[in-house]
Amino acid sequence: MTALPPLFDDWFAKRGWSIHPHQREMLARADAPALMLIAPTGGGKTLAGFLPTLAELADGSHKGLHTLYVSPLKALATDIRRNLTIPVEEMGLPIRIEDRTGDTKQTAKKRQRADPPHILLTTPESLALMISYEDAPRIFAGLKRIVVDEIHALMEGKRGDQLMLSLGRLETLAPGLRRVGLSATVEDPEALASLLAKHPEPCEIIEADPGPDPDISMLRTEAPPPWAGAGGGYAVREVLEQVKKHKTTLIFHNTRAQAEIFFHKLWLANEDDLPIGIHHGSLSRQVRANVEAAMVAGELKAIVCTGSLDLGIDWGDVDLVIQIGAPKNVKRLVQRIGRANHRYNAPSKALLVPANRFEVVECMAALEAVKAHELDGSPRGPGPLDVLCQHIMITACAGPFDEDALFAEVKTVGPYAGISRAQFDDCLDFVATGGYALRAYDKWKRLLQRPDGLWQLRDPRSALRIRMNIGTIQDADMLKVRMRGGGGRPLGEVEEGFASSLTPGDTFLIGGQVVRYETLREMTVEVTRRADREPRIATYAGAKMPTSAQLAHRILDDLQRPDWPELPRHTRDWLHLQREVSKMPERGRILVETFEHDGRHHACFHTFAGRHAQQTLGLLLTRRMETLGLHPLGFVGTDYATLVWGLDELTDPAPLFEAHELREGLEGWLTSNAVMKRTFRGVASIAGLIEKNLPQVRKTGKQATFSSDILYDTLAKYDPDHLILRVTRDEAMRGLVDFARVEEMLERTKGRVDLVRAARPTPLAAAMLLERDRVPVAGAGRERLAEQEAARLLKESGLAAFGAPTVAGV
Repeated sequence: MTALPPLFDDWFAKRGWSIHPHQREMLARADAPALMLIAPTGGGKTLAGFLPTLAELADGSHKGLHTLYVSPLKALATDIRRNLTIPVEEMGLPIRIEDRTGDTKQTAKKRQRADPPHILLTTPESLALMISYEDAPRIFAGLKRIVVDEIHALMEGKRGDQLMLSLGRLETLAPGLRRVGLSATVEDPEALASLLAKHPEPCEIIEADPGPDPDISMLRTEAPPPWAGAGGGYAVREVLEQVKKHKTTLIFHNTRAQAEIFFHKLWLANEDDLPIGIHHGSLSRQVRANVEAAMVAGELKAIVCTGSLDLGIDWGDVDLVIQIGAPKNVKRLVQRIGRANHRYNAPSKALLVPANRFEVVECMAALEAVKAHELDGSPRGPGPLDVLCQHIMITACAGPFDEDALFAEVKTVGPYAGISRAQFDDCLDFVATGGYALRAYDKWKRLLQRPDGLWQLRDPRSALRIRMNIGTIQDADMLKVRMRGGGGRPLGEVEEGFASSLTPGDTFLIGGQVVRYETLREMTVEVTRRADREPRIATYAGAKMPTSAQLAHRILDDLQRPDWPELPRHTRDWLHLQREVSKMPERGRILVETFEHDGRHHACFHTFAGRHAQQTLGLLLTRRMETLGLHPLGFVGTDYATLVWGLDELTDPAPLFEAHELREGLEGWLTSNAVMKRTFRGVASIAGLIEKNLPQVRKTGKQATFSSDILYDTLAKYDPDHLILRVTRDEAMRGLVDFARVEEMLERTKGRVDLVRAARPTPLAAAMLLERDRVPVAGAGRERLAEQEAARLLKESGLAAFGAPTVAGV
């Protein structure tokens, strides 16, 4: 147990505070090897995580680095430093606190290696870089504790896997290291705790009083939501009214492009000139810092934002959160709600604004899940091997290593506890040689084994290149955007593909302002300011998030209710009409509705498998329909359904859902599809097969894509069982393809298919007709259309008698 010095009690008393029970419990259990605190936003969980550190450092006896704090956001590390500095300075504690992120100057980083502070605030990528240095054993020799903030967010992806591998290395450098995890939203505390702890040791869990339920509801609007779409433009006036009534409002969006569009509409309607800002990951660091500073100073009435503000930063004046568009994930919604009202045991206030008619139903289901304290989340698979390959290279950068010792170390890391020696050896062989098909090329021979059995870098100079490519974040290829003219200030970034589509004079949105594209110079998009009201819209990285499986199941259950009195009348009437003319989708059955529209046969498959899986289902179903001679022409998928249109009527949908046939179709589609190449590029970059950052040069997106495509084709032809191809396939199945959700749907429905033949589009299917993201199908259907069109033209011209029409190139 760590005792709190009297000085701390005096400090709390002067501020009129009293230590919370969970903070006192963190002190009492400070010596636990692993400890996870789950406490609501505003409950002082960050201070709880640091209290043992501050108490242990109060006497000034510890020299060097004592505690590492790791967060998913650079801005969060900066915010925590500011908040920690207040009690340290006011109590006169002899404690140095510094942060080290990608924004830290090189001179400061060198000084920190030579003379580490007592508390260092950093990110997973910066920590991985630090353990790659030869002097890492000296830097971390006295390390006593590591605090991982927002651990739930980190452990949802590869950044968490890399962080846990780094913790395994730190445990070797500083035996007895105590691990602390902090979070406000955890759906499975035991599972997350097992990842944090050194395997197979246990992790103790402290759950604070969750406080009162949030005050959360749907925003009532004068205009009903549109039938389709992803924005909330119809609700701009009502959102502005809410902004006026509150101190500070955070207006969350699911994508950056949607945030830009909504901010622009909000600003055009802002007749009272309310101070409103915008914040997302594609804006320049200075723009984001300016917005954050204005928020801290209480100068903004509202901020339109994305996931860049999901976590941690403590803005006490935020008293309302508005979520534009269905949240898609209950855990994310709870996290965002927690941004409002940072007072302990005071309810947060939030409003949901569904973007379209069906999202009204999804928002209702999300509200019910929040009130029932049911969080969602996908089960984690084993630690990815591309991240382990990078970790092996990082370890080699720090000096020679023993493969048996490294394997034993990796086995203590939660996500990798189940790794086999054969899998580890595959990774080691790949890092050392590049694998069977590439071992003839020196470029991919990174390691060599010395006579004493230790492994080391083949060329010590390669350490620089390895360090330049550390990390697991795979952003889309972005180009800087600057105002034209000498010293033009940076505005942010746009995707390279979007920039290449621009011609001089085109206008687009960035940072909430309309700019005019002038030229592309040295990988920078140069623009001038414009006052256009209707710009082109910049496209930003990040696909639309799929609705979680748990939320989809709740929606299906809600649809079976006899009535929905809490829904607006327009949505209630729509659902009742669906039940009257067709039927409602059910959790244990597949509903297929067929009808004719605009001269085409349509089939709507309601399976509620999430956006990625519904898109995949569209591809697989149209392949099966092509095989069965149904001549499909295209499809569109949402989170809830897939709509297919073609030349022939679907009379028996059951054969389309045979699991074996779908899986075979997926295998055939994946081998020749761009999804695999896109996934391969990310995996290969993490594993070190592709280097995007090189000394004095950075590859463009096209260059990186070209080189990765060549590598993919080479490996697929000569080494189809290559480690990186195996990882790519597994990742594609879980990510962009999400075939696991398709299989879950097949298991849930067990071949039970309801077919409704309708005379016209049903209410649920009608909304699908308005969706924009349509995918054409190139096949016999389009060939038949072309032949029919050729025959019609020949008949009109009087040439039909000269022979049957042929169409070249179809």
